[in-house]
Amino acid sequence: MGVIWVMEQASQLGFVNGAPDWANLGQGEPEVGPLAGGCPRIDAFKIANDDDRYGPLNGTEALRTTISDYYNRLYRKGKRSQYSAENVSIAMGGRLALTRIFNILGAIKLGYKIPDYPAYQDMMQFMSERVQSVCIPTDQANNHALLASEFEHAIKREGLNAFLMSNPCNPTGHVIQGAELKAFVALAQNYDCALILDEFYSHYIYQNGQGASAPVSSAAYVEEVNEDPVLIVDGLTKSFRYPGWRLAWILGPAAVIADLGNAASAIDGGPSVPMQRAALPLFEPAHLAQESQALRATFSRKQNRMRAALLENGMSISEDSHGTFYLWADISQLPPPLNHAQAFFHAALKHKIITVPGYMFDIRPAHKHKTFEFNHFIRFSFGPSEDNLSAGLERMRGFLQGLA
Repeated sequence: MGVIWVMEQASQLGFVNGAPDWANLGQGEPEVGPLAGGCPRIDAFKIANDDDRYGPLNGTEALRTTISDYYNRLYRKGKRSQYSAENVSIAMGGRLALTRIFNILGAIKLGYKIPDYPAYQDMMQFMSERVQSVCIPTDQANNHALLASEFEHAIKREGLNAFLMSNPCNPTGHVIQGAELKAFVALAQNYDCALILDEFYSHYIYQNGQGASAPVSSAAYVEEVNEDPVLIVDGLTKSFRYPGWRLAWILGPAAVIADLGNAASAIDGGPSVPMQRAALPLFEPAHLAQESQALRATFSRKQNRMRAALLENGMSISEDSHGTFYLWADISQLPPPLNHAQAFFHAALKHKIITVPGYMFDIRPAHKHKTFEFNHFIRFSFGPSEDNLSAGLERMRGFLQGLA
């Protein structure tokens, strides 16, 4: 599956996570150290006596309230309908959060677009006896984005009951925001089609080559928090840069959250109590604002550096990439055989550069009807530190120019 397979291939050549002689331009995690202008990192926390007990299946009241307050503060000022602790379910990681969601789905038609996050394929395949997955293709001319009009057409044409996608999009970096995102939420409500939005990159938003002023979430456009069929999945992994903490959440109608708690009882038994307590300071308003602004300033600078290097080396990138810490590069104009994702991937590995072939994001359960339309794409990550990123880009320039 995607990055996991990529890392296994690299490990056969001696790669270990954090190895300084490797440039991991395929990594799915952001750099985790201090950022210029950011907040000090948490390096210790106290475990209370009660933390040794089993915790609530949907998470502690303290963290659930903190997260609901976080969404209300950032996205719902002045709105009559506000999120509360009953609208939040805590899980140990995004995959587990999505697994809980898939386990409460009935016999439905679930739409999704390509390219998108590879882990969705495994979940769709595992639930294929009752969840019929419907692939909605996209157009490279639109940076493989799905428009609200296309979303509506897909609901009506396919009779969709639910739709799953990442926003900002992994791998393309496209961000659905503003009026377009509002239209998606309204269509979900109008057609009673559950909209499941993976918003793990919600704080990685860029504009005009710089960090944007604020994150993006569909929570800003939900009218009735307990009625609109919108489920938001996010966590500490990306925007908070604590991937090893494995702490995620689902935001949605209270009745759905209750069902997710029942699913947690059968699947995982609930999240870690000490980790939930440790996470509370990360949502303090001043801390969060400072860290979020530092994140966008740092990662927009890295995006600019990577974009310039890829373009210089004969690749093309959509100007539409305004989110995540990835660039979706078209390598079709490189000299053969490097214009094929698999050949490029293996050639880069020999120079201790890790990338992710584009076909990994052609998610189709049971590998049926693969189109291979993404064989001329590579997903590059600017998640590594700036020094490691610069070294990797320089090394890549050297090997590409040597083979040109």
